[in-house]
Amino acid sequence: MDAADRLIVALDFPTAHEALQLVERLNGQVRWVKVGLELYLAEGRSIVDRLVARGLHVFLDLKLHDIPNTVAAAVRVAGASGAELLTVHASGGPAMLLAAVDAAPASLRLLAVTVLTSMGEADLQTVGVRSSAEEQVGRLAALAAESNVRGLVCSPAELTSVRSTVGEDFWLVTPGIRSAGSPIDDQRRTATAYDAIRRGANMLVAGRPITRANDPAAAADQVLRQIDSALQH
Repeated sequence: MDAADRLIVALDFPTAHEALQLVERLNGQVRWVKVGLELYLAEGRSIVDRLVARGLHVFLDLKLHDIPNTVAAAVRVAGASGAELLTVHASGGPAMLLAAVDAAPASLRLLAVTVLTSMGEADLQTVGVRSSAEEQVGRLAALAAESNVRGLVCSPAELTSVRSTVGEDFWLVTPGIRSAGSPIDDQRRTATAYDAIRRGANMLVAGRPITRANDPAAAADQVLRQIDSALQH
């Protein structure tokens, strides 16, 4: 895998027009894009079809969390869409995770979401989690592994500890990517692309630092250069 295989640009837009316009502005710099709830709810499966038709790989970030039967049905639909990555919440529990795994076709890799990068220690306390973010991420990572999910979403802060928990074969996808000194927006646990790759991430998700840049292609190129540098060391 080269640098372009490791960067996912988040198309967090309310319309297909805006998302596809951003894709055009990237000038072929990236191979992977993320479709989240906002865009998927606005456009449905058609946006996945249109992105796949442009030769892009799609990460469908729906963070499924429901009863096992409902999640399994949703996974089947997502698998038929052409998406290659799909998120489910690890906190949905082992029965839900196992149902998702059973329903996923070979072409679809499931990623278990651990603790959202927007959540800090105080946020976890308010929802009844008394352990630290790192401890909770480790707990959910182990649960995902025991439930045969072979990939995780986790923040840069937990990459090293998670990698030691799940081993080298696990696929780790990391959001919260920011350049040094840039605004972190609503993210709490962030890192540069270079540091995240060095800590063991397989793929990185970058949104606003690229999509809100005056020159998205140049911003994406900067992230790709960091990834490439990390891979060379």
